[in-house]
Amino acid sequence: MNTSPADPSLIDSREAAWRLLVTLGLVVLGNSSMYVVSVVLPAVQAEFGIGRADASLPYTLMMVCLGVGGLWTGRLADRHGLMPVLWVGAAAVCGGFFWAGSSDSIWAFGLAHGLLGLIGSSSTFAPLLADTALWWNRRRGIAVAICASGNYIAGALWPPIVQHGIETIGWRQTYVLMGLVCGLGMLILSLRMRQRPPLVSLAPAGNVASEVDRSRPFGLRPALAQFLLCVAGVACCVAMSMPQVHIVAYCSDLGFGAARGAQMLSLMLACGIVSRLVSGVICDRIGGIRTLLLGSALQGVALLLFLPFDGMVPLYVISAMFGLFQGGIVPSYAIIVREHFDPNEAGARVGAVIMATLVGMALGGWLSGWVFDVTGSYKAAFLNGIAWNLLNLSIAGWLFWRVRRQASEASASPASSA
Repeated sequence: MNTSPADPSLIDSREAAWRLLVTLGLVVLGNSSMYVVSVVLPAVQAEFGIGRADASLPYTLMMVCLGVGGLWTGRLADRHGLMPVLWVGAAAVCGGFFWAGSSDSIWAFGLAHGLLGLIGSSSTFAPLLADTALWWNRRRGIAVAICASGNYIAGALWPPIVQHGIETIGWRQTYVLMGLVCGLGMLILSLRMRQRPPLVSLAPAGNVASEVDRSRPFGLRPALAQFLLCVAGVACCVAMSMPQVHIVAYCSDLGFGAARGAQMLSLMLACGIVSRLVSGVICDRIGGIRTLLLGSALQGVALLLFLPFDGMVPLYVISAMFGLFQGGIVPSYAIIVREHFDPNEAGARVGAVIMATLVGMALGGWLSGWVFDVTGSYKAAFLNGIAWNLLNLSIAGWLFWRVRRQASEASASPASSA
């Protein structure tokens, strides 16, 4: 294994492009379990004879473990390189799918998904985002956006395939096949990731003025600013997880069938790919906090539309709109940290906020199922998501107001001095 850093001349090169393509494939394979579990939710609920909240627990456990695992696999990749981390991740993906497919209780099924998140999916999330950023300079924004869109490509690709497998060979056999395909695929692609990235200093992202006081982001103590971003991350993803986790079950309850729900989920996440790429361009133009504010407002609009419309065609349209509106929210947090915090602390702070978003996805997946079990209605679950989205919108709006006030004070200071 080549343990020395790559030559800086390879930045923005054809080698970097090939590495980005391999990285995209790894993300698509490694993050498959994030969306497969939503498709099998009705079948698992029926087989184990449990409520909707209990059936949502494996997703919750997987997302929590994914957040924790990202911190661990990122440190291992820094120390030992990507390839051994990806080998372990491939084994965990294969073993996790096999374990879930042979489980005889919801608890075993949930623990298998915990393994998939903690070691499997996490090896193809934060470490690959960090690696991609080091291989690109002029096109770093779009390169990171392409890498980040891999989990949405997984969401668009795997649900219809898995739904077809459930209908033809059953969910257990489908899980076993997923383990073989994704585990072996990751192992083969990881062989292209031997080379360590170049050791270069990263230029700050975004277009924030150089006079921003990074010792007091948003004019606040760093710990308080970090806390607010984490709360915002939890809130936006509790709202985001409602349609992503429960759209298949929602369609089944409406009488449209699980297959229609899987198609809507694929459409939603395919539109999320477009949203994630476009949001990278928008972020470069208007900055991270404005992009977060815009995405949060639009996500709230899409959630509101789920309340009055529950026909099959409107749900297809709203699912597409939801995907187009929310795809850029999570990547905007990384840009916000790069723009407003000390660059030397960016890695740890980005990791903390991304972990908060995953906790939000985990909490939202379970909470929506619990609200459904208590009320017997997904309308109440959508209202719960809208309330969390308003919390995110309030925090983003307040932080944006503080940025505007800081800019006004900075522009007024030279005038008063003159």
